[in-house]
Amino acid sequence: MLTRRQVLLALSSTAFVAGRIAPSGAAGTLGSAKAHSGSETVLTAADVHVDGYPTVEAVRWMGEVLHRETGGRLGIRVYHSGQLGRETDAINLARFGALDIARVNIAALNNAFPLTDILALPYVFDSTAHMRRALDGAPGREVLKAFEARGLVGLAFYDSGTRCFYNHVRPVVEPADLKGLKIRVPPSDIFVGLARALGANPTPLSYGEVFSALQTRLIDGAENNWTTFYTSRQFEVARHWAMSEHSYSPEALLMSKQRLDSLAPADRELILATAAQSVPYMRELWVRREAESRAAVEKDGVKVTDVDRNAFQQAAAPVLARHLKDTDLDRVYREIRALA
Repeated sequence: MLTRRQVLLALSSTAFVAGRIAPSGAAGTLGSAKAHSGSETVLTAADVHVDGYPTVEAVRWMGEVLHRETGGRLGIRVYHSGQLGRETDAINLARFGALDIARVNIAALNNAFPLTDILALPYVFDSTAHMRRALDGAPGREVLKAFEARGLVGLAFYDSGTRCFYNHVRPVVEPADLKGLKIRVPPSDIFVGLARALGANPTPLSYGEVFSALQTRLIDGAENNWTTFYTSRQFEVARHWAMSEHSYSPEALLMSKQRLDSLAPADRELILATAAQSVPYMRELWVRREAESRAAVEKDGVKVTDVDRNAFQQAAAPVLARHLKDTDLDRVYREIRALA
């Protein structure tokens, strides 16, 4: 894996060329690369998910569209599987112009961008359709706009399914069943507070550390979506899945404002339009991969339990209420609920 220092050194180099757009994740110089003809610009994108994951494929699709629409002048090189570090690393690299595009979960943005809290808070959305209406409408546009204050441009939101709890100790039906369990959560105050409110012992860890932490019993469980549970192989060591569906916490596709502003107006508009067009493509991939992932882990013997949803909502209610004391979050929350 490349270190952050290697990324910064490579991206700050002024003497690099690329003969063509390299395959996603291929070795080579990072950053905006010029072809030998001086006409090709390759934007760099980072994702912690594995090759073939819907978010990775959606950004790759964007690169193909840009390449086609500009006659090969623009493209995207995707560094998947956490090759460029954690999501927090990608956010900072993009903010300061050392990385062009970062795909991260909303949970990784909560502490730095408070308005994103509303998209991660428990039981804000009733369904995937409800979430999509909100993200495609005024609430989503407002959250995307908020990134510009700190050096990022919100390009789009991608699906991330419903997040549920899973562990290697016991089935979970009600919050009391989580009591005492060490549950990995993203480094977000929301998820730390939620796990604690449900009786668990929250353990913030980066995504790449979860499998080994489960395997070595450093933690008892975690929470995430079906597709990540499967592609990360966590289902091999955590055999109890609880359908808590406590958060939808979508993915955010972000671009360095510094980098986008450096491009010609026509190229900026093309990137923004292509990102928007990638959303339905990603959603189609997501629906299929989510169903395939659930079927695969259940076939492997993972035990799925339905939970007492009312009990989970009641236990989580104080977390939601505490954050809604913020007037901006409360306003956007009301807009989201109006779309239910």
